[in-house]
Amino acid sequence: MKETIESLRFRITKRFGTKTVLRDFALEVRGKQFITFLGPSGCGKSTALNIIAGLIPATDGEVWIDGERIDHLPPEKRGFGMVFQNYALFPHMTVFANIAFGLQLQRRPAAEITERVRQMLDLVQLPGFEGRYPGQLSGGQQQRIAIARALVLHPRLLLLDEPLSNLDAKLRIEMRAEIKRLHTSLGLTSIYVTHDQVEALSLSDWVVVMRDGILIQAGTPQEIHDQPVNVFVADFMGFRNFFPTQVVTLGPDRDVEAAGNGMKIRGKTRHPFVPGASVVAAIRPDDVVIGGDAGGPNVFRAKVDIVEYLGREDEAIVTLEAGGRLWVRTTARLAPGETMTVVLPPDRVIFLPAEGAGGTA
Repeated sequence: MKETIESLRFRITKRFGTKTVLRDFALEVRGKQFITFLGPSGCGKSTALNIIAGLIPATDGEVWIDGERIDHLPPEKRGFGMVFQNYALFPHMTVFANIAFGLQLQRRPAAEITERVRQMLDLVQLPGFEGRYPGQLSGGQQQRIAIARALVLHPRLLLLDEPLSNLDAKLRIEMRAEIKRLHTSLGLTSIYVTHDQVEALSLSDWVVVMRDGILIQAGTPQEIHDQPVNVFVADFMGFRNFFPTQVVTLGPDRDVEAAGNGMKIRGKTRHPFVPGASVVAAIRPDDVVIGGDAGGPNVFRAKVDIVEYLGREDEAIVTLEAGGRLWVRTTARLAPGETMTVVLPPDRVIFLPAEGAGGTA
């Protein structure tokens, strides 16, 4: 069996009773890519992964690997490795037995099993742990063993379903780097499910943002981060500040000037808006500038309401004199009740379609 794939493509729909959890969800994955399904809980990302793995059937649709249709095959015939959120290790079996389980089902020779288990323990940096039981391991160690159990079968596709969600913050960072190392060093093709935008951005070659069983946007991490297609994706990717406005003018380079609620805001857009269109201006808290040129665009007076100390930075909610509230993240030290000038740099403001509104050319 090949140890990776050249391409995976699928188009699937899944209904549970009258509820549709995946609606014509389609994608093509190239070999050696790291793909992330990103979205809130209940958006269908784990269901899609389980259908690809063969653990649940699709209601409609097809799954193809390298030109071969596989959605009729049982999980054990697909040649995939799966890492679950809850590790799914057998508590009564040693680390060796857990990793060797799939090889024993394949009736591999004992010497080969021993050697491949040893190789996997070295790979996940846990040599000498063969005789321990899952209950004797930390959460991070258990997850490494779960990954070793999947990789020992030399899977042509590795599927990971929120594998870091049960770990504390420090371990998540460590295991995130470990997963990236393994993916790269082994030349794997991986599909990873998460609701964590940082995981998606740091791990992925390609990010698929999902909502209510529908693919909303797919692209490189930089595209998803910098050029969200709508308010939902922008909100998910950290644009916490949104201002409903209407387009006043649209420049030749998609420069936009819009007005609403006593504010005039300039920024950029990727959408072909027309004057009068209902739009939303969005900016991240860490892109807001405290102080700055009072004579420039997007300059507003504000009063600090709430301050959260984050170590090197403060995060604050400020009230604008023009109306509305603004999230700010800054290295400046702020105090509740303080008044100041805030600037929304035009090259950091993006304009997105208002939900349900038309107004594009």
